[in-house]
Order: sequence, then structure tokens, then C-alpha cells
Amino acid sequence: MTSDSLRIIFAGTPEFAVHSLTALLETRHEVVAVYSQPDRPAGRGRKLAPTPVKALALEHGIPVHQPVSLRNEEAQQVLASHNADLMVVVAYGLLLPQVVLDTPRLGCINVHGSLLPRWRGAAPIQRAIWQGDKETGVTIMQMEAGLDTGPMLLKTRLDIAADETSQTLHDKLAAQGGEALKQAVDALAKGTLTPEVQEDALANYAEKLSKAEAEIDWSKDAAFIDRCIRAFNPWPVSWTTLDGQTLRIWQAEPEANASDLAPGTVISIDKSGLRIACGQGSLCIKNLQLPGKKALSVVDILNSGKNLFVAGETQLGS
Repeated sequence: MTSDSLRIIFAGTPEFAVHSLTALLETRHEVVAVYSQPDRPAGRGRKLAPTPVKALALEHGIPVHQPVSLRNEEAQQVLASHNADLMVVVAYGLLLPQVVLDTPRLGCINVHGSLLPRWRGAAPIQRAIWQGDKETGVTIMQMEAGLDTGPMLLKTRLDIAADETSQTLHDKLAAQGGEALKQAVDALAKGTLTPEVQEDALANYAEKLSKAEAEIDWSKDAAFIDRCIRAFNPWPVSWTTLDGQTLRIWQAEPEANASDLAPGTVISIDKSGLRIACGQGSLCIKNLQLPGKKALSVVDILNSGKNLFVAGETQLGS
């Protein structure tokens, strides 16, 4: 290690955090321990599976800790025993008490998937699409006791494409976050970062998504429904009903064409898509999932001969 190399504890759990851990492993700094959520059952066999971050850490021979909580004194002593200069937190999933925030010499920093203070909280990537934001990015933040309220150390920006889903945006920001983290850690080691206090008046809370929220309200305008579909892809997936059964909508495009039909009524169906009347404009569904079936394009549904939709008659949301 060089004189400005840092001893780092990394705390993260899902795939989003893997990019940041990978980026740190490419630097001169030493990752001395990794913290991740406890293993949970996965797959059809419901066998315990390591988190993506844990799997990467084990590949590199890094000690892994998976406490249920960091609020007990024993867990805090173990963390302190690593004598870290810095703790990097990326989608970890556990709250860090003040004693943990104060343990590393340089404190704890977080890789946050939005341009703070715009979206604080659990679902900033999804809420940016849902709200119709034109850009987002990554903020490297010094952590404090409040929810994503700490001083900002470094920001990167990214335009949100018109067809962006939460999955595609997640992947872009995960990669961008890794690169931003490398810059921030190097600058912290040299003492060249200037913290910027967040303006609380500009903050919004990015509330967790729910399956109930993903139900489509066809009385809304088509542009909003399209944003919901993209924001809720890949989870919880926007849905509606047909004769009491659930249809999941994976991909669609808003259209300005007005219709005299009631919202939720099928306007037409052809190889270009399934058009549904909305409160304002119409929505052209490209990919959907019938009950008990896999997701299919509208073209494939038509080719299968199992078309359930009749123009001017079929009503969704019923």
C-alpha cells in the first residue's frame, strides 16, 4: 500500500452494489472487509443463496460479515476491529447507527442512485422515471443520521431516455456509480473534496414501490401510464384486469390520438400493438403477459390465434 492508500470496509447487498465493489478492487486501496445482508432462500429449491456482493467478496478472499443488525455492541466491536479509514455503503439495506458512522477515520460515504437532493429514500431510480425527470445521476454523499441528508461530495449526470425502464437505468447508474466512487475515494485520500450541503427544500421522498400502486388507472393520461409501466419494470410490473384476471403490461408507447371510447376500452389490435383508450390520448401496448403465461409481444399473441381482445368491446380494468 502507498501512503495515501485507504483501508476500506464495503457494505452492500444487491447487483447494483457489485459495480462499486468491483471498482474499488481495481484501485490501490484495500478492501479489508465486506458487509452484506444475511443469505436468503432463492430459486425453486428455496436454498440459501449468497448475496451478489458476498459472492464477489468471497471470490477475492475478502472476509464477509452478515449481521442481522449493527445496533448491538458486539457487531460494532467487530466492525471497529478492522481499523478502517473509510466505510463505503451501497444499497446495503441496514441502518447504520451513529457509533458506526463515526467509527472509520473518514466516516462513511454512500453511492446514491439519483441527483440529491431530488430523490431521497428507497426507490430513487424508479421515481425519477415515474415523475418524468429528464435527467438523473449518481451522488457520492457523506453519510449522517438523516435519510440521505448528508453533504454531497461528487455528482455525475445522466439523461433519461424516452424508452428508459428501471432496469436499463439501474444498469447505467450502477456502472456510473462505480466510476464515480473511484474518483471520490481517491480525492478523499488526498483531501481534495469539498462537501456541499443539500438544500432540504428541493428534496422529495422516493417511496418504495408496491404491487397495489402498479395497478393501471386508465383514467390517467397515456404519458403518465407509460411512465408507470417503465418505472415498474422489472418490479412490481404494471398490471390491469380482464374479466377478473390479471394482465401484466411490460412495454407500451403513449400516443396522442384521442378516442371517444371509455378509458380502458380496446381501440384496436394489430401487429403494431394493442391500443387502449386513456383519460387523455391512448396507449399502444407492445408486450404483455396473459394469466399463467409468459410475457409475449402483441404480434406473437395474434400469431398464436388466442386473441382475447375485441376492438370497441373489450374493457380492461374490469
